[in-house]
Amino acid sequence: QVQLVESGGGLVQAGGSLRLSCADSGRTFSNNLVGWFRQAPGKEREIVAAISWNAASTYYADSVKGRFTISRDNAKNTVHLQMNSLKPEDTAVYYCAAALGRRTVVTGRNQYNYWGQGTQVTVSS
Repeated sequence: QVQLVESGGGLVQAGGSLRLSCADSGRTFSNNLVGWFRQAPGKEREIVAAISWNAASTYYADSVKGRFTISRDNAKNTVHLQMNSLKPEDTAVYYCAAALGRRTVVTGRNQYNYWGQGTQVTVSS
């Protein structure tokens, strides 16, 4: 069973960096597509980045391209989201999610089966 736990959120000034981590205590991460989503108050949950099971393919939303980097360490059952040059509009709750059995990157939130509880990222101006 997939059990996802995010960490690494916090408060940072604009221009700063944070590194989010997502760990799978169920130890089935290595076979699954993983995505990072975010949801700001009053807004829909949106995909930020995704990485295929073998890290061969990645996806980034236009709003974070060149600033965020997704990576994974299957031996440690973790996925990271390195966030640089943060902006106030990046403020949101960030969630990691796993799409079981997916070999290609997908971006629809309904295509992801398991979700973590979320971690708050706040960027001050």
